[in-house]
Amino acid sequence: MSLNISHLENEIIDQFLLDDSNRPWIIGFSGGKDSTMLLQVVWRALLKIDPLLRQSRRIYVICNDTLVENPRIVKFINATLKKIQEAAIHYELPITVDQTTPQLEDSFWVKLIGLGYPAPNKFYRWCTERLKINPTTRYITEKITQNGEVIILLGTRSAESSNRAASIKKHEIKGQRLRKHQLQNAFVYAPIKDVSTNELWQYLNQVSPPWGGTNKELITLYRNANAGDCPLVIDDTTPSCGNSRFGCWTCTVVNKDRSMEGLIDNGEEWMSPLMEIRNFLVTTRDNPEIYRQKERRNKTISDNLWGPYTFETRVKILTRILKAQKTIQETEGIELITHQELVLIQYHWFRDCYFKTKVSDIYNTIYKNRIDMSKQEEKFKQESDMLKQSCKNEVKDVELIQDLLALQKTKTLMIRKRGLQADIENRLDQYLEAEKKSKK
Repeated sequence: MSLNISHLENEIIDQFLLDDSNRPWIIGFSGGKDSTMLLQVVWRALLKIDPLLRQSRRIYVICNDTLVENPRIVKFINATLKKIQEAAIHYELPITVDQTTPQLEDSFWVKLIGLGYPAPNKFYRWCTERLKINPTTRYITEKITQNGEVIILLGTRSAESSNRAASIKKHEIKGQRLRKHQLQNAFVYAPIKDVSTNELWQYLNQVSPPWGGTNKELITLYRNANAGDCPLVIDDTTPSCGNSRFGCWTCTVVNKDRSMEGLIDNGEEWMSPLMEIRNFLVTTRDNPEIYRQKERRNKTISDNLWGPYTFETRVKILTRILKAQKTIQETEGIELITHQELVLIQYHWFRDCYFKTKVSDIYNTIYKNRIDMSKQEEKFKQESDMLKQSCKNEVKDVELIQDLLALQKTKTLMIRKRGLQADIENRLDQYLEAEKKSKK
């Protein structure tokens, strides 16, 4: 092997021992080729350090899960993370494995189906910040608060692209291995930045991971998908992972997801429904006149700017997801959308005064009454009967009162009553507007 691994490991040992501040190391791990080599090299370097000395610094292996990662890759990464944590305990290494996820209100499906955000494109990548940057930033900031400073180890390499090489060079501290990070009191260390792609693959083929097993499955995944891995994203300079990379299966930044197509062509046929959903999202993105509202959320209308998805579009997308999930759960046991996301989607539909179709109705049609989102269906029926009886002379008011009650219940469910008055006023305005039109 042309790469001098001993020299690389010695540099890591030197950096570990030279820094007497005991700043914790945070290793970005995506499960792909670059982060796998990084962790292997660091791991083997740690084993060469005196056991007492290596306990002086905590090391966190952090993996970001956007909740819409390629399910095949998620399965592989989760199994790998489990091996890493178990092996770290066995070898008495100061390593802790953590996963970050977006906050519920920032999840892909809550934004897209709940609020009607259009599928991302290269000009409007609203997903990157919410699904990747924010969760990772929160984690790093927490460690900075606890320790004062941190060092982030990344598998970025100059050979990956000219832009990446320029970024690494720009932020380097002259005469040191560390470079500044955008976050205050955070520094970046890229041990394998000078490793070429050929050297990297040679290493992974010849050196097995110290946490057990081999790199054969990883290499096979790359071969089958013709893809690159999606690195840990800690700022907005990281390129999109949509172009032939392992990343979110919902990615619409590019027109074709070649990695998912490759996996399907090489035996992962169960992923076909996911490909169909992704392609439908591309269609909704490229045809706003069919799938989006003309009026934007701020109530303005512009010739060049479209508003959120129509509710009909949101219903179609949710229906496709639940149908695909039901099929895949039976064979693969994979969940595409969580119950918590469904609840919050319903919350946003009510807030936007959309009461025609309920999330639970869509779910129960597909799953045959396997979910009860309100847990008060009988009580709701009794209330409805009482309302109809009380308003028998004004039947048209029954729907309005039911909608207002739904708003109140949703606010209570979310333990967030802020904005309830505004939501009620919006619904009343709709009602009064309809009344005016009916009298004309």
